[in-house]
Amino acid sequence: MAVAIIPTRIGSTRFTAKALADRTGMTLTEHVYRRVLAASRIARVIVATDDERIAAAVRGFGGECRMTRVDHPNGSSRCAEVAADLPADGIIVNVQGDEPEIDPAIIDLSVACLEGDPQAAAATIASPFAPDEDPSDPAIVKVVCTRHGRALYFSRHPIPFHRDRSAGAAPAAAPLKHVGLYAFRRDALLAYPTLAPTPLEQTESLEQLRLLEHGLQIAVGIHPCRQHGIDTEAQYDAFVRRWHARQPVSPD
Repeated sequence: MAVAIIPTRIGSTRFTAKALADRTGMTLTEHVYRRVLAASRIARVIVATDDERIAAAVRGFGGECRMTRVDHPNGSSRCAEVAADLPADGIIVNVQGDEPEIDPAIIDLSVACLEGDPQAAAATIASPFAPDEDPSDPAIVKVVCTRHGRALYFSRHPIPFHRDRSAGAAPAAAPLKHVGLYAFRRDALLAYPTLAPTPLEQTESLEQLRLLEHGLQIAVGIHPCRQHGIDTEAQYDAFVRRWHARQPVSPD
């Protein structure tokens, strides 16, 4: 069993205070929290935040919350502050706070991958591309893996490059999109903020490359995934419509 930490902040350049958006009757944070609770390998869920408004909202729906420093550069760093007080041999899952439709199955898979690979410091998820998704889109991060299920590289560029595409041959290795979910061994998560930023990380603007460049292994689980992160008000509007469409219709 693992502990899930949801790093959540109030600031957002494209959607201010999205963590507290509540047009479904629940805040965005509560939606994420309840989806994470549905994962069978998660024993405890903690929201990590530096904002008392978010903490009050979490306490209001009966969730667990920890206040953190305001100076964290990313979610993994914020999770590490909370993980310092957790059991030394534990697994910590870092779940982004803007994924209200996250599939509990991929949370369980990330934990299972890490438990099954003693040499890995962390685990993450990759998904085949859906027909309507574009592997050349730099907003979609790609990952290539070893035959033993470990990450070789992450990039915003389409990888692997299909050299014989013009000849009509099917690629031997299909592209995989990276799903931004991480399960860490606690010691690896605590070490992460102390690792110096690396050239590939800075070039691609992908923090997971820091682990690879410092020689740490990342296990990768493969699972079809179409979850929708919320970065803008328009994306939140679409989520609200999907959520209402799934609700049962009350009889007259």
